Amino acid sequence: MRINKFLANQGVASRRGADAIIADGRVLLNGKPARPGDEVGEDDTVELDGKILSHKVKYEYYLLNKPKGCVCTVQDEETERPRKTVMDLLPEGAGRVFPVGRLDYDTEGMLILTNDGELAYRLTAPQSEIPKTYLVRIEGGISPADLNRLRAGVEIEKGVVTKKCKISVVETDKKYTKMHVVLTEGKNREIRKMFEAVGKQVEFLKRIKIGELSLSGLDRGQVRRLSQEEVFYLKNL
Repeated sequence: MRINKFLANQGVASRRGADAIIADGRVLLNGKPARPGDEVGEDDTVELDGKILSHKVKYEYYLLNKPKGCVCTVQDEETERPRKTVMDLLPEGAGRVFPVGRLDYDTEGMLILTNDGELAYRLTAPQSEIPKTYLVRIEGGISPADLNRLRAGVEIEKGVVTKKCKISVVETDKKYTKMHVVLTEGKNREIRKMFEAVGKQVEFLKRIKIGELSLSGLDRGQVRRLSQEEVFYLKNL
């Protein structure tokens, strides 16, 4: 297998993150600096920061109800004043896992952490089109015309148009509107930018489902292991 996939399976990072680690010269393949396109076989020796990585990996899968105020990364890039990360919320004894995709610092909700690189890739690859459901609250109301614009796709940056999505209003009055928004893509700050495109500000944002897997029974900041049935479900979405 490709060395970035091997590292992702080890729980080191996502494939993209593994490419960056390789480019930094931290990985050796059979004693020599690895290159992004290298292939790894059972008889090859892979070292990361001087530590030999085993070919046998025990996969772990966690479900976190991410609170606001922490970042979806293994280590915060802000070195002078590091912020709390989602890794700080994992139980003691958890293996080397990484977050699958990202939620913004101010966004709450469902986040999967695992060292299964194949599952992480499947859940985040654009071509997979895995549906993810968000609870969105905006100030005031929103017109049917604006809802239809959002459902059809809006330009959020120059030349960048969102895919069609599903939006249903679940609660509204003069002060606010709550909606369920189902996306099959994951552009950076996509939902916030979508509503900005129609002149609305998102006050609260929470991911509540991936496919039909929900956060039911998991309070804000809590984490639990995924069951075998849930892992099977995610792998077959």
